[in-house]
Amino acid sequence: MPLGLRKKKSKSRESSNLVENEEVGSSAAKPSANGAGLPPPPASLRPRLVFHTQLAHGSPTGRIEGFSNVRELYGKIAEAFNLSAPEILFCTLNTHKIDMEKLLGGQIGLEDFIFAHIKGIKKEVEVLKAEDALGLTITDNGAGYAFIKRIKEGSVADGVKVICVGDHIESINGKNIVGTRHYEVARMLKELPKSQTFKLKLVEPMKAFEMLEPRSRGGKMAGESRLGAGRGTLRLRAKGPATVEDVPTEFEEKAIKKVDDLLESYMGIRDTELASTMVEVGRDKHNPDEFAMALDQALGDFAFPDEFVFDVWGAIGDAKQGRF
Repeated sequence: MPLGLRKKKSKSRESSNLVENEEVGSSAAKPSANGAGLPPPPASLRPRLVFHTQLAHGSPTGRIEGFSNVRELYGKIAEAFNLSAPEILFCTLNTHKIDMEKLLGGQIGLEDFIFAHIKGIKKEVEVLKAEDALGLTITDNGAGYAFIKRIKEGSVADGVKVICVGDHIESINGKNIVGTRHYEVARMLKELPKSQTFKLKLVEPMKAFEMLEPRSRGGKMAGESRLGAGRGTLRLRAKGPATVEDVPTEFEEKAIKKVDDLLESYMGIRDTELASTMVEVGRDKHNPDEFAMALDQALGDFAFPDEFVFDVWGAIGDAKQGRF
């Protein structure tokens, strides 16, 4: 079905004390959208929330508060542990392991425990692109670092054992890509010539000795455990203060999962925050053209192809009808 009414638009983007021997909570949060939805409440009504955090490779427990987005969160964690914010690669919720299904996204459960993974060993690898696809799925940390979220079994990347899930991609063929969004990095990798070698500079997350374990391909695809703190979540916004919201509904969880799968299939990325934004944009739309135009207004920089937008519209409709 053609999206005849769609018009492309171009939009520009715009200290805590350490506490020894704190007990770690066990609940988890579902990452969600960032920067969409109802306007935030006035400052006087904003909740004052305190979260506990540790460095994933081992540290005392710190308390952090007063952040509204991922960059501010990283800044607060850096203050708590006397680090520089760019040392933080990404965070996971309620696990110190490099678990790509528990990445911190746009929402944090009110009882979630935050583990920060910081830069570890740097490595450089030369890869022969023997196939059109490398088998890498890329995501980013919301603060300028793209990293590997999944490695497809039997792929070109799977055969290069030095490449691991969680590795930050620092440069491709000598070109520094720090600050480049995940979809751009995925496109750069896809456009590398077949049957030629290329070089990657990678930075792996720091690991404690007891955390060293067999290489992971990035976790499970189906039957993933539901993330949620039960009482609500803190939603981090690209613009404006964070707000407390209910955990995602069953419809939202199913639709977000399907849209995230489509992002991986079409663009080679996984991003639950982006998927959540797309689901929220499509929730009250009545046809694919209306959805496409709203999507361009909200996420014009991505320039999604029409066939992808139509598939996303179909996924949202299927979730509404309970067909998953």
